[in-house]
Amino acid sequence: MLNDLIRTTSEKTGLDESQARDALGVLFNTAERQGAPLIEKVFSRMPGARTLSATTGAQSGAATGTIARLIEQTPGGRQHVSLSMFASLHKIGLGHSQIAQLLQCVGEHMEKTYSVSGIGHLGDLIVTDPSAGEERRTAVA
Repeated sequence: MLNDLIRTTSEKTGLDESQARDALGVLFNTAERQGAPLIEKVFSRMPGARTLSATTGAQSGAATGTIARLIEQTPGGRQHVSLSMFASLHKIGLGHSQIAQLLQCVGEHMEKTYSVSGIGHLGDLIVTDPSAGEERRTAVA
């Protein structure tokens, strides 16, 4: 459950539970705004995760309209959303190692509790198009 993830995240990162909840909300909202397929697995299995994402988005003024969400899923939009995620996590009080621990907590929790693997790195959770990495490695003449 979400409360278990918040408690585990708090213990492993050294954040208090309020900060851990806020950080998870930022992470989930970023993944949702990116249109990442793995976040739907989180939402479908973890009661309260979608609500936390929506609440966090509303509090931060994140785009909610269809057109705005489509713009956020363009390369420039994804970059903006990712940078704002890091800024929000830093504002909550997370350092770089705590951000890495945050992802690890989500990945371990999803695997242990729901048998969902592949969520342990930032790219796994917020990347929308797996073929995009392949395109970046291809040179154009």
